[in-house]
Amino acid sequence: MSQTVHSPQTPTSYEDAPLCALHKKVIAGGMLGQFSDGYILGSIGISMSLATTALALDSWWLGLIGAASLVGLMVGSFFMGPIADRIGRKPIFCTTMVVFTVASIMQFFVESASQLFILRLILGLALGADYAVGLTIVSEWSPARLRPRILSTLMIMWVSGYVSAYITGYFLQFIGDGSWRVILLSCAVPSALAMYVRLGTPESPSWLISKGKGYKAEELVHKFIGAQYSLPGDLNATPQKTSWSMLFSPQWKKNAIVGGTFFACQVIPYFSLSIFLPQIFKQLGMENPYASGIVFNLFLFMGVLVGTWLIDKISRRSFLISSFYICALALGLLMVYSGSTLWSLACISVFSFTISAASVLEFAYPPELFNAELRASGVGFCVACSRVGGAGGTFLLPIVMEWLGTSAALAGCVSALVIGGYVCQRMAPETHPGKRAHA
Repeated sequence: MSQTVHSPQTPTSYEDAPLCALHKKVIAGGMLGQFSDGYILGSIGISMSLATTALALDSWWLGLIGAASLVGLMVGSFFMGPIADRIGRKPIFCTTMVVFTVASIMQFFVESASQLFILRLILGLALGADYAVGLTIVSEWSPARLRPRILSTLMIMWVSGYVSAYITGYFLQFIGDGSWRVILLSCAVPSALAMYVRLGTPESPSWLISKGKGYKAEELVHKFIGAQYSLPGDLNATPQKTSWSMLFSPQWKKNAIVGGTFFACQVIPYFSLSIFLPQIFKQLGMENPYASGIVFNLFLFMGVLVGTWLIDKISRRSFLISSFYICALALGLLMVYSGSTLWSLACISVFSFTISAASVLEFAYPPELFNAELRASGVGFCVACSRVGGAGGTFLLPIVMEWLGTSAALAGCVSALVIGGYVCQRMAPETHPGKRAHA
């Protein structure tokens, strides 16, 4: 009589598990955080235009306050990424929204341009930490097959927050002289909600494994996802020593340069134009610059929806390169001829739609460029580079417009886009799982 031999079932990696309650919690925390990030950055443009008289804002203060959050974001992402690779994702992920909420409330009470500048700088520091850590922890907890779509959906939430801030500001401007205070105060609402949702988020298994705490990671996977799921690799692996300088080792240097360059060259025109939309539209001769800004922001929102649909259908390289050149062409045409309101609005709409569609790569591409040991540092570096460019462009744009005119400001944005397209064409690696073999 023969005996039936039962072979042990091969455990399934936790990265192949279907969506569970924990996945949804981490993703929701990341999404609400990105909505808050976008809302905070989007609120300042219309607020400054309304507070110009109350705070005595000249072109220098407009540039400084507009760039403050981006400067803080640069510093925060640059330093907090490596810190997150040392101490973990959870502590930073669960505390940044506290800073968001408190600083947002304090904005209501500012009495001078310098006070607003300091608070926007503090918000920027927290934003930088949240960019580096939020993207990383969502990436490391998400199921592998859904990861690109989830990360690009985070950008939908960011753009939703950015657009919502502008639309909210547009309607709140009619409540009176202190409307700019209420607009800035409203930033506390999404931040407080994100803070609540993130409470109790566990540490990233990938980070625990990289620090030689594989058994702790396994406990979390069994507790939150299921006992039938396992960890990839050796639980007894020796902890990997990492440092920020490893980003510039021969193995990672090219990826770091591409990540930082593409992110910076997208952000320079994105923030420079969006933050000063009312001023730009006035210079272009539009009768209602605030209403035109709503059109611009609606195209931003439509673009990010299309980008999320596209991200799994075309290669990362093709997406990057084509979007840079299309945006450069749209702004170049606007720079050459802006005599018609309809023509100007059409050019700026093509730009906003395309740059927003491509912006989904800002969240999906950098985490793919680095391994788990360097991911937070790498993402933080890419974000920091982007904010160097964004802060510089935002600071200089109102000054350039005042001294040299709108065409000169647009020429600077076109130059950044052309540089981004050229660098990606020459150096960008293909990271799309289905396209990499054909790159």
